[in-house]
Amino acid sequence: MGKITYKKLKGSQNMRQRLLLATLKSTPILIEDIHADDTLPGLRPHEISLLYLFEKLTDDCLVEINETGTKLKYRPGIIVGGSNLLHDCGLTRAIGYFLEPLILLGLFARKPLAIILKGITNDSKDPSVDTFRSTTFPMLKHFGVPSEGLKLEIKSRGVSPHGGGEVHLAVPTVQHLTATMWTDEGMVKRIRGEAFTTRVSPQLGNEMIYAARGIFNNLLPDVYIASDYRKRLEAGSGNSPGYGISLVAETTSGCCISADTTISYTRGNEAEDIEGEDKKELIPASDVGEKIASVLLEEIEKGGVVDSTHQGLLFLLCALCPKDVSKVRVGKLSPYGIETLRQIKDLLDVQFVIKPDPSTGTVILKCWGSGMKNLSRKTT
Repeated sequence: MGKITYKKLKGSQNMRQRLLLATLKSTPILIEDIHADDTLPGLRPHEISLLYLFEKLTDDCLVEINETGTKLKYRPGIIVGGSNLLHDCGLTRAIGYFLEPLILLGLFARKPLAIILKGITNDSKDPSVDTFRSTTFPMLKHFGVPSEGLKLEIKSRGVSPHGGGEVHLAVPTVQHLTATMWTDEGMVKRIRGEAFTTRVSPQLGNEMIYAARGIFNNLLPDVYIASDYRKRLEAGSGNSPGYGISLVAETTSGCCISADTTISYTRGNEAEDIEGEDKKELIPASDVGEKIASVLLEEIEKGGVVDSTHQGLLFLLCALCPKDVSKVRVGKLSPYGIETLRQIKDLLDVQFVIKPDPSTGTVILKCWGSGMKNLSRKTT
């Protein structure tokens, strides 16, 4: 066996996408200077957890980390997938941080993926598990991913700081994705959503719904926001009360534009603070409902077939298509979307043609797919 050549990278930016793309393309990578200038240098707990997750999904994967955690040598294995898998995502990032790479790896795995994920289901940093169900899954259909076998069940909710949530994810395999011409946003025809509460009064959920509806009902008649009141074992860890809301605008052309948020105690307010008399007050539920409704309206106003949170995944799906042209429209490019384009060019050698559309304020992107195929999946 010949000597392995590692692609050399530096820094900690977009570690998740680097590991994902390296795995999909079977490219060994060597990353140096990981958080080297931080007070606590080296890989973060959620990045180490992601590596453990990749090891569970692949066969013959090699991970080497130096003593300080600032240097990582990663040789991807064969993406196997499989069922009856379990992973604890920890408490530094929500389950949503892990879902995006998990879904893409699952699509190109040897076997359909079925995995239980434990941790934080809803927070204000990563997309919520509700958003993946309402927005991300419908988005995959535009790239030929069948809805059969694609499932995300929320068994229990968990918020910061102690989590305790659990979701069951199932992802089918595909032979390859389908290139798309997806530029028509359409008009918003309805608003859907879900407000949840864990270990707090269900009245807070009603307040969020009432406030959000107060804004939307002036604009369109078809608005429905469900409530999800969790208690006892279905509400995660006992010292993590919280509430949140996830909204999605569905358009006449099949686009889903989302926005979500969660209110809970931060990691700095641990149990002793929560139980104490001078605990920090959480944001009023009615203010949360109004704010997230305004955020969704801003996302709609930006234009594009996806919201800014989903730009990165949209570009990844286009780049992973067969050798054919994909064309999509987005609003103003988000920082995450721009960084994703850079990683795609660096690791997949796929470059997008970017053309602003002054008449709408949107951006049209076009690329030639990398020709990604699931070589381990048998055709029927």
